[in-house]
Amino acid sequence: MGKGPFCFLFCAALLLSVLPAGCGKPEYKDGVYTGRSGEDDTGAWGEVTITIAGGIAGCQFITRQKDGTVKDENYGKVNGEISSRDFYDKAQLAVRAMAQYAKTYRETGDLGKVEAVSGATIAFDQFNEAVEKALEKAKK
Repeated sequence: MGKGPFCFLFCAALLLSVLPAGCGKPEYKDGVYTGRSGEDDTGAWGEVTITIAGGIAGCQFITRQKDGTVKDENYGKVNGEISSRDFYDKAQLAVRAMAQYAKTYRETGDLGKVEAVSGATIAFDQFNEAVEKALEKAKK
């Protein structure tokens, strides 16, 4: 006795019936939640705003320089001008990556599916930290 597929299925069903109910993904309250990352070595930080409506319905991510200026299409310019094409191109790569991080998360609802973009790993780390902080506020 106790051999064969019936025993295996019975034991598996028994095991699943006694596992705690909270082992899956956490549940989140609908609403709008924000999270902020810590500062990097230049004093810059990231902010995420997540909208939850029965799941991830929206996600926005921005990073700010030490003085609070948003890193946007002007990030990498000096006094409104591109003084170093290499620096500006790298800065704009990071800006595009930030938008991609938020878009991927919004579309998948899975932080594990957001992949780092080479050249924008600091923003990636800030994004992950900010999302985790926002979601902590949203837990039921």
